[in-house]
Amino acid sequence: MTAKIGYDEVEIGTELPSRGFPLTRATLVRYAGASGDFNPIHWNEKFAKEVGLPDVIAHGMFTMAEAIRVVTDWVGDPGAVIEYGVRFTKPVVVPNDDQGALIEVSAKVAAKLEDNQVRVDLTAMSAGQKVLGMSRAVVQLA
Repeated sequence: MTAKIGYDEVEIGTELPSRGFPLTRATLVRYAGASGDFNPIHWNEKFAKEVGLPDVIAHGMFTMAEAIRVVTDWVGDPGAVIEYGVRFTKPVVVPNDDQGALIEVSAKVAAKLEDNQVRVDLTAMSAGQKVLGMSRAVVQLA
């Protein structure tokens, strides 16, 4: 696969389509099984509260992976992401109800680089709080 977006098609400030990613406790259990990360803060409400968390929280790597989907969906090729990094600023709290939590992600082209690459800055929010800081990806465009 190759990127479906051409370098000449984007400008600094180009906004990528925003997305919301719902998650529930069941999502966290499935992710724990797939990743092998069975830390009880991600599934055991009693334990999470005992260690000072407000409730069960989503895995950081899960949050990070959901956020980059905005970029990979836009560019059309997950392999076009050359670099990706974030700082975890707030946890995504996942209540034990039928609604769970929502990670809302927006992104925009922040810089045009050499060799048909762009830097995309992402904003990830949950419950009105920024959950990822310095969330940036470098993407190879066509």
